[in-house]
Amino acid sequence: MNFSEKDILQIKEKGISKDEVEDQIAIFKRGNLKVNITEAAKVGKGISRIEAAEKHELIDFYNSEKSKYSILKFVPASGAASRMFKALHNFSEEFDPENDELREYLDKKGDADLQRFFNHVDKLPFYKHAVNKAKKSHPDYENLSHDHQHSILVHTILDSDGLYLSDLPKGLVPFHKYDTHISTAFEEHLFEAAKYIAVDGVARLHFTVAEGDREKFEAEWNDVGERVEKATGVKFEIQYSYQDPKTDTIAVTGEFEPFRTKEDTLFFRPGGHGALIENMNQLDADIVFVKNIDNVVTEDKVQQVSDHKKLLGGKLLKVQTKVYEYLETLDNGNVSHEKLDEIQTFLNDELFVKSGSDGDMFVENLKHKLRRPLRVCGMVKNEGEPGGGPFLVKDSDGNTSLQIIEGAQIDNNNPEQAKTAREATHFNPVDIVCGLKDHKGEAYDLNEYVDEDMSFIADKTKDGKELKALERPGLWNGGMARWNTIFVEVPVETFNPVKTVSDLLKNSHQPA
Repeated sequence: MNFSEKDILQIKEKGISKDEVEDQIAIFKRGNLKVNITEAAKVGKGISRIEAAEKHELIDFYNSEKSKYSILKFVPASGAASRMFKALHNFSEEFDPENDELREYLDKKGDADLQRFFNHVDKLPFYKHAVNKAKKSHPDYENLSHDHQHSILVHTILDSDGLYLSDLPKGLVPFHKYDTHISTAFEEHLFEAAKYIAVDGVARLHFTVAEGDREKFEAEWNDVGERVEKATGVKFEIQYSYQDPKTDTIAVTGEFEPFRTKEDTLFFRPGGHGALIENMNQLDADIVFVKNIDNVVTEDKVQQVSDHKKLLGGKLLKVQTKVYEYLETLDNGNVSHEKLDEIQTFLNDELFVKSGSDGDMFVENLKHKLRRPLRVCGMVKNEGEPGGGPFLVKDSDGNTSLQIIEGAQIDNNNPEQAKTAREATHFNPVDIVCGLKDHKGEAYDLNEYVDEDMSFIADKTKDGKELKALERPGLWNGGMARWNTIFVEVPVETFNPVKTVSDLLKNSHQPA
């Protein structure tokens, strides 16, 4: 690939090398690779169902052990709220109250979420604020037709001279209305974290945010911090990071030439949430809980969520303790055949990792399989919600392991693969707890455990021109493909994402 001196300088300024850019272009030419799913993970085969007695045992274990560890909650929060309000934006552009009837418009659209919005808009946390603002800008508001009022209300929620909610980071949209205050997703994450990650009265959280939004989150903390600390009795240490520019990826044309802007510069795009593995890699923590910004509940429902977080944490600490014990045994040498068999059985039965090496390399292979970052993932029964699913996956070397796989990674043109995909009973709600250090207390370099083959090519546009974009392997997909993984069934009540504004009308987002 011929790059000009100007190109090379631009590449250097991003903190990457010319070789890395050429490797990315090679991936475009190769195309997307599909994974080889051998079996859907199910309860009893890859997914553990924790009964009541063990649940209490794991929670108690977590509570008794957590003070020995540095614990942190990691929240990807760079997403904007624009997608959350997409249906309302369409409505504001299409609906004319002078000529259209709301009921007819909704029937024609057939959008259940939009129907729910208009049927119960008064239950949204920002409803009163929006109405008051609408009345100020429209003095005749009270005398207008019902349809006209709803049209003004939507514009007030969206427009820059109103609440301008769709321009906010999703984490700062008002989510829940209480008697005394209105809470954002950011605030609810603090309240929830106090329940299970606080050690010695301090809870540590790390939010990945878009550049330019940090000041908005800090302003929100200044507004709510004192109230949350008083309500929880916990002090908070809050960190922020941005997606590192060096994780951006080159865009190419349909002919696989570097895409150039109007200014004739190379065009790099953010590498998707998989790029956040680098943010995780910089964390100073033993145990990290991962949870998306929009997956929160009201304060009266947080105890069940907290208990299951402790359950996952307890499971991780138990398994990690066993892994550490085995690694120390192997490091010491002269291990009996019985102990080696025990370790191999543990790998097969607990982690679903097939060790598959004999002879002189057997012990080294066991060490290699054990010495990996560990994650315990909550899995929810699939009731039609979108989200990646748990599968047993075979890699190009013939190794089998548990993976979270997205639909786009599955070869649906292969009847066998498509059948296996349909057999999935659970999906991934991004409810993950991670062990990031080995038995010697040394942090893993998480980049070593990424499967780069799980990157994804997507068609995009820039300045009206088509391009191909490269997304890095997803954070909990290819980004953690070479981790050791445990799947645990958790109740659907612990999964309450807000993908559309109407989701805020669900019971989980309505305070009791």
